Amino acid sequence: MEGKNKKYQIQFAVLWSGQAASMLTSAVLQMAIVWYLTEKTGSAAVLSLATVMGFLPQAVLGIFIGALIDRYDRKKVLIYSDLFIALMGLVLFVVGLFGEIPIWLIMVVLFVRSVGSAFYSPSLNAVMPLIVPKEQLTRFAGYAQSFRSVSMLLSPALAAVLFSWWDLNVIVLLDVAGALLAVTAFCRVAIPKVTREQTQAKPNLLLEVRQGLAALREQKGLVPLVVISAVYAALYSPIGTLFPHITMVYFGGTVAQSSAVEIVFACGMLAGSLLLGRIGGRIDKMRAISCSIALYGFSVLATGLLPPQGLRFFFVFAALIGLANPFFNGVQVAVLQTKVKEEYLGRVLSLTSSAGMLAMPLGLSLSGLFTDKIGVNHWYAGTGAVILVLAVVSRCIPSMHHCCDEE
Repeated sequence: MEGKNKKYQIQFAVLWSGQAASMLTSAVLQMAIVWYLTEKTGSAAVLSLATVMGFLPQAVLGIFIGALIDRYDRKKVLIYSDLFIALMGLVLFVVGLFGEIPIWLIMVVLFVRSVGSAFYSPSLNAVMPLIVPKEQLTRFAGYAQSFRSVSMLLSPALAAVLFSWWDLNVIVLLDVAGALLAVTAFCRVAIPKVTREQTQAKPNLLLEVRQGLAALREQKGLVPLVVISAVYAALYSPIGTLFPHITMVYFGGTVAQSSAVEIVFACGMLAGSLLLGRIGGRIDKMRAISCSIALYGFSVLATGLLPPQGLRFFFVFAALIGLANPFFNGVQVAVLQTKVKEEYLGRVLSLTSSAGMLAMPLGLSLSGLFTDKIGVNHWYAGTGAVILVLAVVSRCIPSMHHCCDEE
């Protein structure tokens, strides 16, 4: 039994060591692209368009792609989608060898890479229950979140150094290398195939999407959890985007202090991820979700109530916002992984991811409309108050307590 226990831990470590390399190089490339677009155009509209290109395909196609993830071998879906994303990066590298990379091509590549990510991200979450025992999924969700936190922590400094040394197309090649490391790790991990008793012999995407929705509704409380998650996504999505604005405009900070806020946030997220990894196997999942929302809301509200001289206190609240993050995202995914049948998991994870991504533009649009009119501090205070109400609402839905109970 001890050897079996160690085997899944080794499998997890191998898979996520490749993921760590890929996430770090992707985060570096993402920042380099932002700086490249800023340097070449100086246009906020171009940056907004790049953001939309990067997530819109995942939001829209995720509704249908989950059915394909469940139909085919998830290990192969992971490998092929990652190679496809790397291939799109190679297009930028080759074009960059012959001159300046045109802005329109970057937009196209961001869009097409996002199509690959629409397959990749839910597939990665869907294979975790095939490797990790269900009772350990919450703990290992914390460890997975810690890899993301480390990439957020290291990527700004690494990107700044590399962008000053290399052209964008060389940084793209670094991301391709990271993807190949992740693929190598996938090839070394034994991922069991899922039995699909109810999958049709001939593909019928609409039918299989309906089956995914039925699997979501089958478990009492999962639909309210997804709705709460989508509303929460609309509320929290502008908060991190506005970190530089509130730091430099409202608090009168410098560029260095704005970078420091991002680092403090990443440190808080890393601490939360590691803590979830330590205690995730024995926590009350519903309480963790609602307390995470409450801590996030309190920190955002308190930030909005600070005076313009309160930058040093904002550092504390930024750390608390980061700390709260894994206890929502990690636990929510673990609940879905535990409660949904494995043959439907790809569809359900894609549907829930799409719900959150489709809600995010609403929050970003509202913040863009009202922040300049009412002040970024008032936007933070109002959003924090609404998030606190959402935390109370989440505690008052009995079916959510049911779905978060252990088997």
